Amino acid sequence: MKNNFKLVATAAAGLESLTAKELRDLGIEVTLDDRSRVLFSGDKTTIATANLWLRTADRVKIIVGEFPAKTFDELFEGVYALEWEDLLPFGAKFPIAKAKAVKSDLHNEPSIQAITKKAVAKKLQEHYHRPENVPIPETGALFSIEVALHKNVATIMIDTTGDSLFKRGYRVDKGGAPIKENMAAAIIMLTNWRANMTRPFVDPTCGSGTFCIEAALIGMNIAPGFNRDFAFEAWPWFESEIFEKVCEQAESQANYDAVLDISGFDVDGRMIKIAQENALEIGLDGIVSFKQMRLQDFHTEKLDGVLVSNPPYGERLGDEAAAFQLYQEMGETFKPLETWSKYILTSDLAFEAHYGSKATKKRKLYNGRLRTDLYQYFGKRIK
Repeated sequence: MKNNFKLVATAAAGLESLTAKELRDLGIEVTLDDRSRVLFSGDKTTIATANLWLRTADRVKIIVGEFPAKTFDELFEGVYALEWEDLLPFGAKFPIAKAKAVKSDLHNEPSIQAITKKAVAKKLQEHYHRPENVPIPETGALFSIEVALHKNVATIMIDTTGDSLFKRGYRVDKGGAPIKENMAAAIIMLTNWRANMTRPFVDPTCGSGTFCIEAALIGMNIAPGFNRDFAFEAWPWFESEIFEKVCEQAESQANYDAVLDISGFDVDGRMIKIAQENALEIGLDGIVSFKQMRLQDFHTEKLDGVLVSNPPYGERLGDEAAAFQLYQEMGETFKPLETWSKYILTSDLAFEAHYGSKATKKRKLYNGRLRTDLYQYFGKRIK
């Protein structure tokens, strides 16, 4: 089996540069191509490391090959020519889980999936000396294959991750419209809190606690994937010792003694209970503080804090008038916090008018398919 792979880390639109920086911080060389793809290469240790440590990405995939494909014949021949025997052991499950075509002559996605499946199956039948009319059994480990066609170039990939990386394994329950864990981590990375993580960190609309939990994982340098499984762990040719070694190194790098001041509030007592359960599930009970409280009751004498909020905006939860009132209350409540930096994520374009002041800076992000803006209000520097 091979041990050098061309890899791609996928991320939500607008987060690719953060994912690339994370990989560089892990000592992995990265290129961002003209399609904003986060490309890198490495061995099995690289695959394990990227999956365990990436906070902002969705998935890590092996690029099996890329080739021009304007016709189904070209697609079939291109897929068939790839070295599937080096990746798919006899008996592997190999669904064509996803096909996506953009600006390409081939655009019928179910047909793209069917042709790809046929080509892979034929290659494996020949390699494993199976008669044509006897199908290859698919009872073993899962190798989920994806096809992406862009301007008539096909990229064939295998997903190494399994469930998307935002599934950290700590969410016991959630509210009506939770933010994904990797989006929450990305927003924290865009704040100035990471420059000094002893400063107060507050989420005044914390819901099920995602921002606070992700902040604690960052503050203690805990790998976000330590509490979950990955697809590659079930692959017969992926030695378990490799992943065990990566996990041991991650454990040695965690700083469980970090002094943090992280708290979340929410008006809904049920959500606070869920947040506490989620923190307990991942071992952060007592590290992160959650309390039932109205946003407008938040007052503090602390200075130089960071406030992050994903308020329940109208488009997300369906009550525009209540959202506008909440923004106004936010503006009034946060006004005295002159030295605090505030970061508020919402899709409402009129947010600043209701909040009562213009943001220092805005950044466009996508929360799922919903276009949102991160409104950034920088605090006054303490001299």
